[in-house]
Amino acid sequence: MVLGPGFDNNKYLEEQTQEILKRVEIFHQKLYLEFGGKLFFDYHAARVLPGYDPNAKVKLLHKLKDQAEIILCIYAGDIERRKIRADFGITYEMDALKLIDNLRSWDLDIAGVVITRYNDQPAARMFKNTLELRNIKAYVHRPTPGYPTDVNAILSEEGFGTNAYIETTKPLVIVTGPGPGSGKLATCLSQLYHDSQRKIQSGYAKFETFPIWNLPLKHPVNVAYEAATADLKDLNVIDPFHLEAYGETSVNYNRDVEIFPVLKRILERVSSMESIYKSPTDMGVNRAGFGIIDDEMVREASKQEIIRRYFWYKSEYAKGLEDKDSSSRVELLMEDFKLVPENRRVVLAAREVMNGKPKNGKDNKCGAAIELHNGEIATGKRSVLMNATSSVILNAIKTVSGIPDNIHLLSPNIIESIQNLKREILNEKNIRLSLEETLISLGISATTNPTAQLALSNLKKLSGCEMHVTHILSSTDDLALRKLGINVTCDPNFPSADLYIG
Repeated sequence: MVLGPGFDNNKYLEEQTQEILKRVEIFHQKLYLEFGGKLFFDYHAARVLPGYDPNAKVKLLHKLKDQAEIILCIYAGDIERRKIRADFGITYEMDALKLIDNLRSWDLDIAGVVITRYNDQPAARMFKNTLELRNIKAYVHRPTPGYPTDVNAILSEEGFGTNAYIETTKPLVIVTGPGPGSGKLATCLSQLYHDSQRKIQSGYAKFETFPIWNLPLKHPVNVAYEAATADLKDLNVIDPFHLEAYGETSVNYNRDVEIFPVLKRILERVSSMESIYKSPTDMGVNRAGFGIIDDEMVREASKQEIIRRYFWYKSEYAKGLEDKDSSSRVELLMEDFKLVPENRRVVLAAREVMNGKPKNGKDNKCGAAIELHNGEIATGKRSVLMNATSSVILNAIKTVSGIPDNIHLLSPNIIESIQNLKREILNEKNIRLSLEETLISLGISATTNPTAQLALSNLKKLSGCEMHVTHILSSTDDLALRKLGINVTCDPNFPSADLYIG
């Protein structure tokens, strides 16, 4: 389904910047702003809020660069178990390094990296060494006794007092990190404690895009957030503290509401927060709801995101990477809106290819479909030459380039040479061209084939398109599609009887 803009990104950036600056003014010396979600490439936000710039947050920070510096948090346990960031297929520590590179490219200062809940884990210790060898300030915060409920223990020399203090020089300190549970809040509170010991008046605020506090609890945007975090068991709830204090309904998520009474006590002890924050909603700095210009468009986009998450959790469960509860939770959310998987238009198109009449007596088994920006659907299927993902991408760029279907983009000699290499030299069982191999082949063919060059030049036009595949993707195809900016889902079926998907 092709959707137009439903969100005014410029209006959002302007209002969000002003709101942050207002909060900075309240605390004349220092504001620690906890940044939730992704600083870069927030594709979830871009999908549910059509018109949202995936890099809106970092552009906002760039506008504030003269006043802001950044503390990056990463949980030692995530390093130790080599947790993977799903959208890039890299570990959290590699994502942290990537984040630092990206921030530097935007001329944003890094005050340091904090490894939280550090307990001498070997992998975390090695990561700290890596940071220091690259001249990046690295700190460790060990688990704090009594955190987060025993306020007296937390705010003591044996609690936050044991944490390293991170020296900062600018009035706005952004505290962020890869993934949930990175220790951002604890790091903010630790800094506040140390500032109070130094007679520095500092404060805390939170920038979390979702859930959007001034949208209804069951608005599809907020429900899509629940679907995206089904593995974390997060729930959107009405903020009871805000309702009691102001008589107004606002939405927050359960963890913030549950921790608020304790958090409020800590903040009152280390800063002048008592008269400022009466609810978790008060702590937030979020103007995303005011950027919505077409609610119906946003609702439809969010429903589509819920379906995407349904497929993602189903596939992750099939691969043994998620539990069944997560996919079951998303199924319930779909039922709330009477959604079915087939409401995603490319699903039926891909399955029709898979179930189509086989050629030469062989079962097609794997099919794929992609919806182009003009609403047209291109399809592809697995063959002896290439997999279904490769086939559908070639057919799609033929369509957007106006190239007839019977024109070959790849030289048969190149395909044969790659297949011989895979079979004879690399001893690979599957010699079909993967998407990455297909794109490299296309690049080579483009040097001598003007038609291939035309197709290659139009490859970027697939960014933002919707795609579905009838089988679980290999990690290499999945990564290649993400690099192309294609929103892909897949059925929880394995492409073959082999247990290993390369």
